[in-house]
Amino acid sequence: MQALSGERCLLAKCYFHSTLSQMCSFHSNYFMLNLKVLFVCLPGDSNPKESSPFINSSDAAAEKSQQYDGKNMALFEEEMDTSPMVSSLLSSLANYSNLPQGSKEHEEMCRRRRELKAPQLGTLMGVYMPCIQNIFGVILFLRMTWLVGIGGVIGTFIIVFMCCSTTMLTAISMSAIATNGVVPAGGSYYMISRSLGPEFGGAVGICFYLGTTYAGAMYILGAIELLLIYIVPKAAIFPLEGLEGPEAEAALLNNMRVYGTILLTSMSTVVFVGVKYVNKLALVFLACVILSILAVYAGVIKTAVEPPVFPVCVLGNRTLVWKNFDVCAKTIETANATVTTQLWRMFCDSPFLNATCDKYFMSNNVTQIQGIPGITSGILADNLFGNYYEKGDLIARGSMESVEDHDDPLTSANRYVLADITSFFTLLVGIYFPSVTGIMAGSNRSGDLRDAQKSIPIGTIAAITTTSLVYMSSVILFGACIEGVVLRDKFGEGVHGNLVIGTLAWPSPWVIVIGSFFSTCGAGLQSLTGAPRLLQAIAKDGIVPALRIFGHGKANGEPTWSLLLTACICETGILIASLDSVAPILSMFFLMCYMFVNLACAVQTLLRTPNWRPRFKFYHWTLSFLGMSLCLTLMFLCSWYYAIVAMVIAGSIYKYIEFAGAEKEWGDGIRGLSLSAARYALMRLEEGPPHTKNWRPQLLVLVSTDAEQNVEQPRLLSLTNQLKAGKGLTIVGTALEGTYLANHEQAQRAEQALRKLMETEKVKGFCQVTVSSNLRDATSHLLQASGLGGLKHNAVLVSWPRNWKQGDDHQTWRNFIELVRETTTARLALLVPKNISAYPSNGERFTEGHIDVWWIVHDGGMLMLLPFLLRQHKVWRKCKMRIFTVAQMDDNSIQMKKDLTTFLYHLRIDAMVEVVEMHDSDISAYTYEKTLVMEQRSQMLKQINLTKNEREREVQLIHDNTTPATPLTPGEEAQSPGEQIQRTWTEKCDGEPAKPLGAVTPEDIKDIFNMKPNQSNVRRMHTALRLNEVILKKSSEAKLVLLNMPGAPRNRTGDENYMEFLEVLTEGLNRVLLVRGGGREVITIYS
Repeated sequence: MQALSGERCLLAKCYFHSTLSQMCSFHSNYFMLNLKVLFVCLPGDSNPKESSPFINSSDAAAEKSQQYDGKNMALFEEEMDTSPMVSSLLSSLANYSNLPQGSKEHEEMCRRRRELKAPQLGTLMGVYMPCIQNIFGVILFLRMTWLVGIGGVIGTFIIVFMCCSTTMLTAISMSAIATNGVVPAGGSYYMISRSLGPEFGGAVGICFYLGTTYAGAMYILGAIELLLIYIVPKAAIFPLEGLEGPEAEAALLNNMRVYGTILLTSMSTVVFVGVKYVNKLALVFLACVILSILAVYAGVIKTAVEPPVFPVCVLGNRTLVWKNFDVCAKTIETANATVTTQLWRMFCDSPFLNATCDKYFMSNNVTQIQGIPGITSGILADNLFGNYYEKGDLIARGSMESVEDHDDPLTSANRYVLADITSFFTLLVGIYFPSVTGIMAGSNRSGDLRDAQKSIPIGTIAAITTTSLVYMSSVILFGACIEGVVLRDKFGEGVHGNLVIGTLAWPSPWVIVIGSFFSTCGAGLQSLTGAPRLLQAIAKDGIVPALRIFGHGKANGEPTWSLLLTACICETGILIASLDSVAPILSMFFLMCYMFVNLACAVQTLLRTPNWRPRFKFYHWTLSFLGMSLCLTLMFLCSWYYAIVAMVIAGSIYKYIEFAGAEKEWGDGIRGLSLSAARYALMRLEEGPPHTKNWRPQLLVLVSTDAEQNVEQPRLLSLTNQLKAGKGLTIVGTALEGTYLANHEQAQRAEQALRKLMETEKVKGFCQVTVSSNLRDATSHLLQASGLGGLKHNAVLVSWPRNWKQGDDHQTWRNFIELVRETTTARLALLVPKNISAYPSNGERFTEGHIDVWWIVHDGGMLMLLPFLLRQHKVWRKCKMRIFTVAQMDDNSIQMKKDLTTFLYHLRIDAMVEVVEMHDSDISAYTYEKTLVMEQRSQMLKQINLTKNEREREVQLIHDNTTPATPLTPGEEAQSPGEQIQRTWTEKCDGEPAKPLGAVTPEDIKDIFNMKPNQSNVRRMHTALRLNEVILKKSSEAKLVLLNMPGAPRNRTGDENYMEFLEVLTEGLNRVLLVRGGGREVITIYS
């Protein structure tokens, strides 16, 4: 159809709304066909070009028409710049950087376009083994037996069970977070910061960094303790010989400080030179740990058959330090003579029998007992309960008799095994807890894993299960095999200075000593490697301005400055010089980290954000809350003052980041909470739009009311209720025509009707009634003014105009098309349910069926998100989701299906996938006929349709223009006003008679029926018919069909065509939800 000239356009405008009934009666069977699909702009339109957000310019459209002539997607060709075809989107799946990103930091990585090596690590080597290596450590080898001896089997088992339960619950929460999308390397810091925001993330991240750093100090102190006490005691710079009490303790601590500093310097140098050496030695250190543990179990088994010979010398009931004497006796018989022993000389002033000796020594007998009686000895009953000591107390065997005078002072104290610290239950908790840390080792390597969402939960939980079983069994086995006084002997002084756990090992104690030494060195290297990288990640995020310098490093990215700071902080731990004092410090920081991991999972679960779809399903907010409570309890059990200090540090960092830190938007849970908060949260929401992960449909539901102010589409609110799994904002609005003063009571009745229906349908939200001079303006006002601050609607739900082709009132569907244009301009999503009366009520249940998604173009992921939200409701819960996409002739449908399946896997959405091939085909005669009928009908409307209101306005305008300013002559006065008007309309300027008002001449009819269809309209009709044919074939039995909704035409002369195209596209479908995205991403693969 040729474009109308400017004069003809004015004439068409005058006649546009007249007597549709005349036109319908004229060729009614010809014009009232059900035509449906997208608009087409008429070529040669005389309207001036405008910058518009809907469609490309006309020149670009002409190029597009040539480009897509051979395609079946002509219906969507004018939106390809903003909404790419699904096939082109899926082709970039292999490289995440080409996908719509869910977080800004990954968008920055995309721009760098770095090619990363494909990750290859599986569950065993990528998660399980690193966790095993990090969990097993120095506490197991140096303090586990002492913990059993002091706390008893029952008390220690409670400690182990409580700590292991805490890490297991934390691992469950961590697995949920780690499987909620692609988690780049960053471990717990990344998960907490992206879940709870930069303030919490920065505070907890720094605490986790400090915990990792002090863990390095603890491992170094453990290695030095093994070296100076068990391997090379003579290497001590400050000798311990002849020293007692505080002097001996000070000498030991000074040795620890000197050698600890030397070892720290050496390890830092190794890390600085190259991390690759640390990674290469990791397997060696892991092998040492495993071999040491196996040696202990082998020794336990051997005790059942042949217990090892490790005698313990007891004077009375006091355990003696077995050093400088060889025989556990006062005297021995040799050659019929009694000879004193070296032990006699230690307590007496001479080797003779008449020497003056220690009173306690003379009053009590010396007894040699078996240090390891074996698992079958029944010693477990004696070790069930704890024995807590004050510092300096004697390690005594309670079951043996002792003669002593309590008034006598203790002499020769250095001859007995003494308690080096005051022990109590909570101290044991603080010392033991570091032995269950290290559960983040797998998540820290998530970037190197082949399938992180599968490997992290399985590997981490399996590692915790394994280590927990080892720890719990160790508690029982140590209590069943080793004598109580030996267990309470922290440094093995009563068994010739041997490592206590080493006395149980087979084939030699040196297996444990050497193995534990190398494993602690390896763990220290891992801490010095991981902590600087964690600090560098925090610094690069820019959330703590004071740490920005530590984001820099060597040319290869190694964190030089971070390593230097880590070494300095680690040195402060080494200067403490006591393993038992450092352990509670790092326990605080790790417990705080684990507490916030649980909090993050609980918050995300309770918020139920649409993006919260963990692939790991075995979690619950109550488990996370229990884990968080356990962490908080353990913090105060370990040391209440350390807990307060750690919280003050974290709180100070939080406030510093809040006031001075860089503003970051990571889609965190706190941001999600603020969406439903009051004034303070609304002020925060003004800072910017919500992150993709926090996006949820915040609906503006537009309904119409009848004369009694009752809602005409109540099922529209039923659908709203079923879409509210995202728990977003809901505003139900209606428009009234007139003035506010005259219609105030009517507006109040309408508002009451809306509230009543919202209560009936259980829709939580707000209602709003707008009164304006016409319905079009009132609807526009609703669209613009609804919401408050950042709490505004981002999607509009409106019903398809019923019977839009029938009747004289065309304003309803014209208002609908204007609404489509306005939502596009406002970048709002649009949901249009067709045949809303057929939609289910909230009381109905579908026991089976499918929700079919026809994904033609990508417009932000709305088509993926809506079925997920619907399936959260009990009405749609049993329905399966199917996703169909269309492949063209030059698309690889097999690869498209594979890519789409991968994409859905990363989105954590379960759906069946099918790629429908639509090959090029000739345009049928039926398509030409339907297009021609549509255009003829449109042209007829332009020529003969003039509404009564417009006619009255024209009549009034002509009457005003022809009213004379001077008195009329008698002849003129005789003419009626109607005759004046008729003459004006039927006479041209040249005096020739014109055709009567509303008349259609035979020439006009001849022109209409001789016209040829526009080729662009033909192609669009072809697309609509082909798509409708395919959709009917695949989805005729579906409970609901979701379909991309094409945009409205730029040129308003194509509005009728637009409605016809959509009718054709959805013909024969019972329930259709047309979806148009708002121009932003609403779904992401990232956590």
